[in-house]
Amino acid sequence: MKKISTLFKKNPDDLSRVINEINPENQWVFDEPGIPTRKFDGTAAAIFNGELYKRYDVKKGKQVPENAIACQEPDLITGHWPHWVKCERCNPEDKYFFEGFDNLICKDDGTYELCGPKVQSNPEKFTCHNLILHGCCKLSITDFSFESVKRYLSNPEIDIEGIVFHGFCGKMCKIKKSDFGISR
Repeated sequence: MKKISTLFKKNPDDLSRVINEINPENQWVFDEPGIPTRKFDGTAAAIFNGELYKRYDVKKGKQVPENAIACQEPDLITGHWPHWVKCERCNPEDKYFFEGFDNLICKDDGTYELCGPKVQSNPEKFTCHNLILHGCCKLSITDFSFESVKRYLSNPEIDIEGIVFHGFCGKMCKIKKSDFGISR
């Protein structure tokens, strides 16, 4: 799974925030329009041919693990290079990935988010580890303007990390509460 870009342009003075300008590569969200889905706060996982994988970021100067599957080319600025690495039941680091995998009723190929008590301090408040299929939870927001998205994510009744927009041919982009300086 490639790293996905942000819907709006980053603030050049503070790259953790966005400005009220559409990121040109994501104009498709407004033209197609994009399908808004809930962004879960966890860690990326995937199922390929019934096998479980976790995302592993090979940082600049580090070696790619054996049999790792590259998700994209290395980032020329940061040097980060995301890969998929197969999970192993005998590896204690993979314990929670397999708990989520074992909790799945249907183990369809695709990318997932691992959420649960031992993942990212559990902002999703799950009581056990689960793999959530990316794009499975559609949102009702229809106005994707800067102010509307900011207002939607600012609503205290909407306790989500952000929105991932899905388009034709696998296109995706995201926007998070933190991009607007909003705490969860």
